[in-house]
Amino acid sequence: MKKLLSLIVPVFNEEEVIDISFARMDEAMRALSYEYEIIYINDGSRDGTMAHLRKIAAENEHVKVLSFSRNFGHQLAVTAGMDRAKGDALIVIDVDLQDPPEVIAKLVEAWEQGADIAYGKRLKREGETIFKKFTAFCYYRLLSAMSAYPIPLDTGDFRLLDRKVADVFLRMREHNRFLRGMSGWMGFTAVPVEYVRHERYAGSTKYTLKKMLRLAMDGILGFSDKPLTLAGWLGAAVCAVAMLGFAALLVCALTVGCAPWLWAAAGLVLLNGITLVALGVQGAYMNRMYDELKGRPLYILAEAINTKE
Repeated sequence: MKKLLSLIVPVFNEEEVIDISFARMDEAMRALSYEYEIIYINDGSRDGTMAHLRKIAAENEHVKVLSFSRNFGHQLAVTAGMDRAKGDALIVIDVDLQDPPEVIAKLVEAWEQGADIAYGKRLKREGETIFKKFTAFCYYRLLSAMSAYPIPLDTGDFRLLDRKVADVFLRMREHNRFLRGMSGWMGFTAVPVEYVRHERYAGSTKYTLKKMLRLAMDGILGFSDKPLTLAGWLGAAVCAVAMLGFAALLVCALTVGCAPWLWAAAGLVLLNGITLVALGVQGAYMNRMYDELKGRPLYILAEAINTKE
């Protein structure tokens, strides 16, 4: 019996690219010697994306469609696809064709050779602004430095997961999800597959600066305790600088004179700065704890096509 591959494709307002994207992904999957399913997750699209998906699913029984009641975000869309995937290996890819479907064969080859996780590593990013490339460069290196677990540089969510890896994912139900960090935390055998990331085929990116910053926070706060200890080190550094300031004030007081209110002002600024930094970091972690304690479902389905849901 042939093994089954599950291709998971999150979608948000992508009516301009969905048809050509499906054609290329379907062709890439048919070229492999495996049975396959393609699972689209409509993440609350407000354009004609869902109409295109209904048509594709009606004409192709191996295509499944899950549609959220609203936009829950990319990471939860991927999670919903993983929840329904039946494959012996799961492949996550974006619909915009920046990650070429033709690279899927290389991910599968790495899996056949024993890799539990085969992840796409970007050699080059075509069609992106200098600002996007610079911020991505800085972010991946900051995340790698702060994370307690190995997260490879210049990688996204384009990857293949063996069934046993996917089963571990299904047991991890935190709301603030960062799939790359979760993969690193597991510790399975991970192999890079290098490729050139292409320019988006059509439309505009749905990852706004706000969403990118949110994902960055999820990655750092979810997989590192360094922000907590950073507050302590920052407080110690500020205290050291403040002590030097106080020494300078003392010298001034003994020589040319110094207004008394400068002492109070320096001390007040020092204490408030330390307090605010510590409270801000603690608040970020407490907010994440609050999200988990509410116990709400990760996402809500409004429609499911070609599934048993």
